[in-house]
Amino acid sequence: MTTSQQPTYDQLAVLPAYSEQPVPIAFEDVNGHLNVRHYTGIASEGLDESIVELGIPQNWPAAGHACFSAEHHLNYFAELRTGDQMSTRVLLLGRSERAAHAVVYLLDDTHQRLSYVMEEIFLHIDMSTRRTAPWPEDVAANLDRRIAEDAALPWTPVTSGCLALR
Repeated sequence: MTTSQQPTYDQLAVLPAYSEQPVPIAFEDVNGHLNVRHYTGIASEGLDESIVELGIPQNWPAAGHACFSAEHHLNYFAELRTGDQMSTRVLLLGRSERAAHAVVYLLDDTHQRLSYVMEEIFLHIDMSTRRTAPWPEDVAANLDRRIAEDAALPWTPVTSGCLALR
């Protein structure tokens, strides 16, 4: 998959921004760019921030619920270097009774380009059993609303083809 197949920076920049920050020097590796482990962490933080408005707060486990990651597919397109301004943008593709499918884009806002894409399947967990459970009705309705909004965008997201809801 190439960047030319992905949405453009301008198309992605209209989505709400999450995890906006400069690349900290502590995240740099020996190659002088953002260490590979931090791309996924920053994208994951952006996804977490984006679902708060859907009724999935950061402290959801205190209420007996959680989201667990089940699968990821990662693509790196352009390096991020120390000091580059970055942000995440999130697109929800679909959901099943107990899972959701998202694409998270990490943008290099300094150079106005797509840096990284993380496609993820995440699960709703009942923390009393630590097993998957149906989404609460309000969260399911909010997910459906957001999925419909994202599907109405004037461009089609590119997915790996290897992740799917079950």
